[in-house]
Amino acid sequence: MRRISNITLQLVIVLGLAGPAYAADPCADHVPQPKPQNVGRDIVGQDMDTIQDQGHMLFAVYEDYPPYSWEEAGKPRGVDIEIAQIIAEDLGVEARFNFVSAGENLDADLRNNIWKGALIGGRISNVMMRVPYDSAFKCRVEQVVFTGQYAAESIAIAYDKESYPEEKPVPAYFRFDAVSVENDSISDFYLSSFAGGQLAGKVQRFSDMTKAMNALRAGEVKATMGPLGQLEFGLDESVAVHQPPLAGFAVSKWTLGVAVNFSYRPLSYAVDDAINFALQDGRIASIYGRYGLSLQAPER
Repeated sequence: MRRISNITLQLVIVLGLAGPAYAADPCADHVPQPKPQNVGRDIVGQDMDTIQDQGHMLFAVYEDYPPYSWEEAGKPRGVDIEIAQIIAEDLGVEARFNFVSAGENLDADLRNNIWKGALIGGRISNVMMRVPYDSAFKCRVEQVVFTGQYAAESIAIAYDKESYPEEKPVPAYFRFDAVSVENDSISDFYLSSFAGGQLAGKVQRFSDMTKAMNALRAGEVKATMGPLGQLEFGLDESVAVHQPPLAGFAVSKWTLGVAVNFSYRPLSYAVDDAINFALQDGRIASIYGRYGLSLQAPER
């Protein structure tokens, strides 16, 4: 289950969680990447007229990534699936999906799925969902338009109600109480370094957040730390979730949007408009609600 670990590891790199803050001008020192040259339309994507003429558009979504994108009985499900369907409907076409695994970093995911294509067996998509937005990263990756910010994500702690009947747990409690995390995730890095590594013996690592939450519900741990949406999706009557202040956590909340090839600005504008309308009229909030999630407003 290396895929989900890579997604959360990307956030450490893209959002600078493990390094110094960016300068006031995030684009001041950026080194642009080369744009693809002399490649056909089938390689770099499609314009609006082509998409509308063919009657469908392709979205890249992460595979096996509940509650955001996964397949069940051969059908796509998840928050990102339904938001993509809103975008396609607004453009008057059908949404189709390319379920992808995460590469070594976000640069690789965008290169393989949006602007160049993988060396072997890759497919270029019109839009990639659930892309973390950061102004400095946006400057560096010039082959991609980052647009359509539709939500934010943040770190939270789910906990067993019986174990904490009065006070809700904070990281300091995990010196003594077992806590589960996704391996190599932001939460894993944070707890492993908290208080000089004093929590290391109580952190239990799992290959994905579903398994981490299963361990909490089974009583194997007293708490789970991870992205709020994935925690909320795994709640039951015995488990609650909260978001305490996290000392020393440089970025505990980030904005999510979509990526479109830089060559197709009209498409990026249309996608952004569709998402903006769906935020304003409550359709995206309704999607989150159907999966038991809280929609955290993006910074647009």
